[in-house]
Amino acid sequence: MDIEMEKERLTAEMAFNDSTSAVIKIRRQLPDFLQSVKLKYVKLGYGYSCNPATLIMLALILPLFVFTVVQITGLKLDRVSELWTNQKLQLESIDAATRMVAAVTLCFLFALYLAKRSRPVYLVDFACYKPEDERKMSIDSFLKMTEDSGAFGEESLQFQRRISARCGLGDETYLSSGITARPPNLCMKEARAEAEAVMFGALDSLLEKTGINPKEIGILIVNCSLFNPTPSLSSMIVNHYKLRTDIKSYNLGGMGCSAGLISIELARNLLQANPNTYAVVVSTENITLNWYFGNDRSMLLCNCIFRMGGAAVLLSNKARDRSRSKYELVHLIRTHKGADDENYNCVFQREDDKEIIGVSLSRELMAVAGNALKTNITTLGPLVLPLTEQFMFFLTLVRKKIFKAKVKPYIPDFKLAFEHFCIHAGGRAVLDEVQKNLQLTEWHMEPSKMTLYRFGNTSSSSLWYELAYTEAKGRISGGDRVWQIAFGSGFKCNSAVWRALRATPGSKSRGNPWVDEIDKYPVKVLRV
Repeated sequence: MDIEMEKERLTAEMAFNDSTSAVIKIRRQLPDFLQSVKLKYVKLGYGYSCNPATLIMLALILPLFVFTVVQITGLKLDRVSELWTNQKLQLESIDAATRMVAAVTLCFLFALYLAKRSRPVYLVDFACYKPEDERKMSIDSFLKMTEDSGAFGEESLQFQRRISARCGLGDETYLSSGITARPPNLCMKEARAEAEAVMFGALDSLLEKTGINPKEIGILIVNCSLFNPTPSLSSMIVNHYKLRTDIKSYNLGGMGCSAGLISIELARNLLQANPNTYAVVVSTENITLNWYFGNDRSMLLCNCIFRMGGAAVLLSNKARDRSRSKYELVHLIRTHKGADDENYNCVFQREDDKEIIGVSLSRELMAVAGNALKTNITTLGPLVLPLTEQFMFFLTLVRKKIFKAKVKPYIPDFKLAFEHFCIHAGGRAVLDEVQKNLQLTEWHMEPSKMTLYRFGNTSSSSLWYELAYTEAKGRISGGDRVWQIAFGSGFKCNSAVWRALRATPGSKSRGNPWVDEIDKYPVKVLRV
């Protein structure tokens, strides 16, 4: 028997053990974030699409410029009306001063447009790391390794068995050699070895696919939350590939599973300021030094779902690269809820009661993720939804918020705005709830669910495994729109919208981690 408690988004599950006793379990659900929105986030979305600075320039600066020109040159404004009333007006009748001012004005406006317009940012190509087969870890092998370690009590082992059976991972995910060694060898050397294998593996594949010389890379951004050695991971790449001395390199740490899109935004902003440049973004997570050997259940979840992986992305602002690029970045919206204590503390690295370090996932995580997603998609909606959907959504919102009418909220159909969805593969429960709230089909959710099954939660790089899956299936056509949604500690939710510049046939997905086995998917993931 299930009892829904909508106000708190809880589900009470009752199971009868025998004729005299029953067990009631309370399970938190993702909030129904499309049922309640705030006008300030709708206005924020329209603010992105209608820049006040542009309005000021058109409404104030341009008329003042024209008025000043007229006053200085002594031009008569009746010339303008004469163009409409006298169809025989000849160009020769306009004096030299008028022609000169008109030419200067046009040149000024054109130069202003070129200076202020945003440079297009192209995604030339990307590559995902696929570890060697010897790094594969089945569910049974993971549970046996956990039991043989001797670090966990019986209750903790039972908990990990239940989570492993329900989390949506398959039998071909990957773990690093430091974790699988007997006994585990969790040291700085092994963590560096994992980082090098993942980053260099993804970058080697990217450089081979794109054919660029490492010396051409002008911007390098690496994001990894939990492993930040000295020298940094970005310096590790600079040293390995002998990148140029004036490279702009950045290393982002502690920003969670949403850091990949934060890196994309940073790269976009740097590309706006540095013309004719390539930017490389490397997204990964390092699990060797962050494996938890304690008995706190909130920390054991990470052992069950996080796995080895990483991706490298090549971005360009060069006009000549448009013809060979796969996608163009259209929108990138970031939401940060860290001002609220509950949001800030829901994913937290700390010591347990035995002073063993781990990452704790709180019970409020689903609710926090839902609220962040609600804010993010409410801001994004005005930028991407068709006008008909925006009108119905806004009309219902005004009736409810202003006129206090008791009307059922209008849920926009985001399937009209996007052909493909890449939702961070954080776990089966989150994917199921996002699917329900956005009313997505199994076809739309297939890349996310199969990425979780095949590679596990690879943190910030999971979005690129999902896009690679979509490409390997041959589903990308020119003009298609892709929505990437990521969320992570802080608490943050970020969205990126890409437009496909050309079709990507599945048979030509060179360097794609799925291409050799894509025909096996999708598979039916059993529910326990």
